[in-house]
Amino acid sequence: MKKNPTFLKKFISVMKTAVLMAVVFYVVTTFQQRNLLSTDKTPAPYFNLATLEDPTERISIAQLQGKQTVVYFFAPWCSICRYSMPNLETAHQQGKLNAIAIALDYQNIDEIKQFTDSLQLTMPVLLGSRNTGKDYKVSAYPTYYVIDEQLIITARSMGYSTELGLRLRTLE
Repeated sequence: MKKNPTFLKKFISVMKTAVLMAVVFYVVTTFQQRNLLSTDKTPAPYFNLATLEDPTERISIAQLQGKQTVVYFFAPWCSICRYSMPNLETAHQQGKLNAIAIALDYQNIDEIKQFTDSLQLTMPVLLGSRNTGKDYKVSAYPTYYVIDEQLIITARSMGYSTELGLRLRTLE
């Protein structure tokens, strides 16, 4: 069998590029998430928020105790949220994870309803406030946290997430 030095050079070049891209992705992701809440035994901040479906009904963080939950922060004008939330919704509908969405940075409730209706969301949607965003250190959308059964933050992320990415972050 003959050795092909051109193939070997191309292969090494492709591998160097792949490693460089992975390192850049890791550095950018780490930089983006530097100000998020820690996953080092940090309790999830308290909230008690009205639901979009019935603003007289409220859901508090205490109601999430006993089940691992993805708490997903979005804005109705966020295009990345529009593409990422269906992945969360699919996993939620299949019973593979518990999820709630918290709307932030919105003008009015109708804006949120139009957004969630267009995505046919079935997960609970809560009406967040500036304080909610500050408590969870949300600086970009989407941002989400995985909270364990004891309401401790176990994972966090910012930006687009696939269904697989969401599920991998919820593995214990």
